[in-house]
Amino acid sequence: MPIPGNQDLDESSTAQHPSFPALLLGFPALLFALITWQVVADGPLVRLDQRVSRGLVHPDGLSEFLSDLGNVQVAVPVLAVALGYVALRTRRTDRWWLPVIAAAFLMVLVPALIIPLKELTDRPGTPAVPPATGFYPSGHTATAAIAYGCATLLLLPRFGTPVARRALVTACLVLVLGVSYGLVRHGYHWPLDVVASWCLCAVLLSSLWLFLRRTTPPRAARRS
Repeated sequence: MPIPGNQDLDESSTAQHPSFPALLLGFPALLFALITWQVVADGPLVRLDQRVSRGLVHPDGLSEFLSDLGNVQVAVPVLAVALGYVALRTRRTDRWWLPVIAAAFLMVLVPALIIPLKELTDRPGTPAVPPATGFYPSGHTATAAIAYGCATLLLLPRFGTPVARRALVTACLVLVLGVSYGLVRHGYHWPLDVVASWCLCAVLLSSLWLFLRRTTPPRAARRS
């Protein structure tokens, strides 16, 4: 996830490297398309995925706890608190509602994207779960990545020091990786289900980051 430190510097660097946004969005989108093709075609990447899963699956209490951090009942309230805090702190600035609405829209977009993909790919689950289909991509991973990622992107400008911002980003990454590990370790998902959600969410969060850089005045964000 990009760390917005000096927004003016970010904008000038983007102007010097106009291909950066395309790379930021294009690479994870291409990787997601490749993984989806392999899942649908039952390609060699899927067979490798199954071998890796057999070596990693070991259900235990810790993996179940970590995977539960990707539940809607856990992740979405965290985002809601962050949105409420940002709305209160920025309500006197111009277009203060835009970042809040954008992040909320991204959260709503997750099931709208994930559910049709599950139905289209119709991937069966691992041997550790009851027989069923619709495991690709991982909805819990996507929920965690978007909820914690959006909260982080909106809160970052309100953290005054680079150390605090890095700590916030690190906490977000630890949460998302913890959920991902728990899902694979417990056998709730194949590794590729999780990686595909990472790619999809990288596109969504990068889009939000680019949108926030264009719509949030840096001085207003720092004053709030």
